[in-house]
Amino acid sequence: MSKKIYIESLGCAKNQVDSEILLTIAKQKGYEVTKTAQDADLLFVNTCGFIESAKEESINTFFSLKNTFPKAKIILGGCLAERYNKELELEEADAIFGNHDLSKFADLLDELEENDEQIKLAPEYPDPDKEKDERSEYLSMPRSCYLKISEGCNHRCNYCAIPIIRGPLRSRPFNSIVEEAKRLIAQGFYEINLIAQDLGAYGTDFDGKSHFCELLDTLASLDGNFVLRLLYIHPDTFPIELIDIVKNNKKILPYFDIPFQHASQRVLRGMKRSGNTEKYLALIEKIRSNIPEAVIRTTLMLGFPGEEREDFDELLRFVKSARFDWMGSFLYSREEDTPAYEMRNEKDHKKAIKRATPWKSELEELQSKITEENLEKFVGKKYLALVEENIQGEDLSIARIYSQAPDVDGLTVIMGEGIKPGDVVEVGIRKVRGVDLEAILIRKVY
Repeated sequence: MSKKIYIESLGCAKNQVDSEILLTIAKQKGYEVTKTAQDADLLFVNTCGFIESAKEESINTFFSLKNTFPKAKIILGGCLAERYNKELELEEADAIFGNHDLSKFADLLDELEENDEQIKLAPEYPDPDKEKDERSEYLSMPRSCYLKISEGCNHRCNYCAIPIIRGPLRSRPFNSIVEEAKRLIAQGFYEINLIAQDLGAYGTDFDGKSHFCELLDTLASLDGNFVLRLLYIHPDTFPIELIDIVKNNKKILPYFDIPFQHASQRVLRGMKRSGNTEKYLALIEKIRSNIPEAVIRTTLMLGFPGEEREDFDELLRFVKSARFDWMGSFLYSREEDTPAYEMRNEKDHKKAIKRATPWKSELEELQSKITEENLEKFVGKKYLALVEENIQGEDLSIARIYSQAPDVDGLTVIMGEGIKPGDVVEVGIRKVRGVDLEAILIRKVY
């Protein structure tokens, strides 16, 4: 009898990599992977447990799938299942599975077939040399994938639940990453997005110093038609030598994702971060002066304990000066077991979030104008673009150039026929459409 599995992957790209590994394990156990939940015998919700809104989405998704497909077995997995494995009382779940040792998923599948009682499983991380990293299933757009180089984090920002969920920094073995990159290139992936909680921290758990630049140099020296995109580098420990490495290697996209979180020194100290406006603007200037085509994305937080109007005004001035190409913003979530949780009570937290909500809108309105203005620099120039999908019934395709990371930035709309998802093409940018670019097809590259 055929067995079919469907995974709903929520949260970040690191979660997506976990989902891809789990699907690969399921295939090895005889399961067929389905693209829709209605075809599945087994449903897996790979949850996010980072902030309150993500936790709510995870639970809502679980119950939506459970109620829509009551005959299928269903597993609650991922960060929420790891963080609250013992506390969760969710009798509707056939299993609750943590995300530290993904290799145990094979055992879980066997037990599910033999056992009608709920299974709770949250095994500790295995030895790094024994971790599962094989993937034959991918959830990204064609010829784009994520490559996770480490797990967990040692920064211990006061607001962040990641170390609670994922643990301290655990860098993958150097050779394991290189070998996986070779496999991805051999499979035809063009865009390899390097991910971690902080790329720059890679290897500091080995001997106290970062080995990220060494790793990046090695990856960029591999043969093949591919590019590397760097996602998430902590600003307080940004390896300055990285700028020259990106500048001098065409296989590394000049795209920097640096989550500054704030600019007010007072707020940053409350977050247990060591930066300030001057330091952060100096880093941005150093990147842009060395790499004029560099694109910088950031994430900013509003409503953190202690933030006053003058702190927000400083943040506004920072954004005006920094002129980020892309920016995401979110409201502080009061997470239990984090140091910031004790900084104020729930009543005061709700008041602060209510006050910060219009600040968030004001900040996003400012950044939206800056983004549109910054996009004008691409008009009249030629770039390589990775095609994601065709628009049905029209000679139009959706793609991304180097300045557009998957899922979070704007897109490039290409006018032209004869191209398909996964093609790498040369395009000429004609105009800006809001946060997107409009382009004409010049030629197919590969």
